[in-house]
Amino acid sequence: MRSEILIVDDEPAIRRLLTGALDRAGLTHTEAATAGEALRAAQAMPAPLVALLDLGLPDRDGLEVIGQLSGLGLSVIVLTARDATDEKVAALDLGADDFVTKPFDSEELLARVRSALRRKNSPSLDPARRDFAGGWIDRDSHVVMIASERVDLTPREFNLLWTLADKPGRVITHDRLLEQVWGPAHREDLDYLRVAVRSLRRKLEQDPSHPRLVINEPGVGYRIAARE
Repeated sequence: MRSEILIVDDEPAIRRLLTGALDRAGLTHTEAATAGEALRAAQAMPAPLVALLDLGLPDRDGLEVIGQLSGLGLSVIVLTARDATDEKVAALDLGADDFVTKPFDSEELLARVRSALRRKNSPSLDPARRDFAGGWIDRDSHVVMIASERVDLTPREFNLLWTLADKPGRVITHDRLLEQVWGPAHREDLDYLRVAVRSLRRKLEQDPSHPRLVINEPGVGYRIAARE
């Protein structure tokens, strides 16, 4: 049977919690307690899709393993008890797809896993179109649709939405958004991004004061909700 999820954590209790949640969701899995075991397991698995990676491993810092697992084709969801924003940003910049802070809710974690699996199993057939929760954006026609209604965006808002929608469900860091939408000279201009996000929410969200589409990850970046 194909193992879809690679669990990398040195704590047996956490591995039991994760395996129980994955079993209930009908997802197959393989376990590893160290970075070395994880890399060997990833290379031996027929078609690994997602790695749940703890950063506090006994033989190597988990941050050092992200790029290697990504290079083997896995989407990496970081599991960490570290709440330092700079480490979350570092994980994303190194190629992690997502992160979940311990202690975590099993259902939230499964939602993140399902989102990663959808991205793996359903690559976009149209390089100009990206789907997200409740809508889609087309780069060539410059059209944005939300709940079957067209939404008019400024060029900057469009570029911001496209950058988010290019990886639905994934956190895009502030630095990366600023660099891609405003240019490298504006990587520190966080106020530009905040203003643009507020404007985008006013046009996309049913209730901009309680956003459900463009989601803030405090101190790290933003994600756009993926289509269920």
